[in-house]
Amino acid sequence: MRPSSKTHILEAAVRVVERAGITALTLDAAAEEAGLTKPGLMYHFRTRDALLVAIQRHLTEEFHGHLLAELGKPFDESTPRERAAAYVRFGATSGASKAELAFMVQSATEPELARVWDELAERWVPEPSDPDPDAVELFLARMAADGLWLFRATTEVTLSPEVKDAVRRRMIALTEPRTTARRTPGGTS
Repeated sequence: MRPSSKTHILEAAVRVVERAGITALTLDAAAEEAGLTKPGLMYHFRTRDALLVAIQRHLTEEFHGHLLAELGKPFDESTPRERAAAYVRFGATSGASKAELAFMVQSATEPELARVWDELAERWVPEPSDPDPDAVELFLARMAADGLWLFRATTEVTLSPEVKDAVRRRMIALTEPRTTARRTPGGTS
């Protein structure tokens, strides 16, 4: 099945960024990569900013699809703990492309772009609204998965398989129900 014109353009724009960096992404460059004229591209995306937002949405939709596959059930039938576990399992094993990192960095300075990623993360593992230990641990698991993703995207360091597995297991443990064997730093469960 041939992807839609918009999807074709978005994938072409991501390839431009993967190859040459986000500053190389212009409407001209995206149109050329997609095999279109600039007016043909502008029919779908009037400005570079509109293209950037659409790319962020495209990337988060792909990420959401991977998370659903990891979850293994419909989102609405899952618990917050199951969603957090899927987020962590996927985050602990997925890699980041140069383009994904570039778009994440770009979103740090542009609230409209950041909002796209924030909506995805909040849907899967929301920030705690109070200091409930269970909610805090799920949020810590999300932060660990995000941190590991960023570590892999920004360093040439390769963790040994044993260390990778130990980190993954520890992150996943944060998504498991609390027991008396797991205590908070103050010594209470």
